[in-house]
Amino acid sequence: MIRLAPSLLSANFATLGDDVAKAERGGAHLLHIDVMDGHFVPNISYGATVMKSLLGKTSLPFDVHLMIDSPDTFIPDFVTENTEFITVHAEACNHLDRTIQFIKSFGIKAGVSLNPATPPTILEYVFEQLDQVLVMSVNPGFGGQKYIESSTEKIRWLFAEKQRRNPELTIAVDGGITLKNAKQAADAGADLIVAGSAVFGADDIEARVKEFLSILR
Repeated sequence: MIRLAPSLLSANFATLGDDVAKAERGGAHLLHIDVMDGHFVPNISYGATVMKSLLGKTSLPFDVHLMIDSPDTFIPDFVTENTEFITVHAEACNHLDRTIQFIKSFGIKAGVSLNPATPPTILEYVFEQLDQVLVMSVNPGFGGQKYIESSTEKIRWLFAEKQRRNPELTIAVDGGITLKNAKQAADAGADLIVAGSAVFGADDIEARVKEFLSILR
């Protein structure tokens, strides 16, 4: 099953609870939590306090994406009963193996994200340990960017390795996802589709989630 994770980054923070409820009613599977620090990426988003404000207001699991330097310092803040994944960037971790094990020590699934110019072979020695690989299909930092076509080939490479080495791995893709290209990413092997402005920028969020799910079935 292909899962959909609307990205909180594109929600209306004045009506955050309502927007998330609409996505949940539409059938979204997870809520993607984009955390930016203004250092690793050229933008600042929000932190654990905003995410935790949704506890008790949604049953959606949290798919936490830490686009930050020194992620080990902040990982414990994002451990909640709703947290399914915590994903860090390979480019931000001096000791990636240790960070993966640190995430797992909280009973949380560990993911690693790759920027567009980062080859997936960087994961060679941790591949079997991973629960998720998140392919950035835009350069991270801002929503509403255009999908980078070479991301599809990276997804295909990861899918081939998944079949051979880690069948339970989730391959996620994030950036520039629209109704027109979501199926392309899924057909290449993505299990989890992250969509921000394409979901929360719609006039009818619930209906838009249903549109995505009908395409991804």
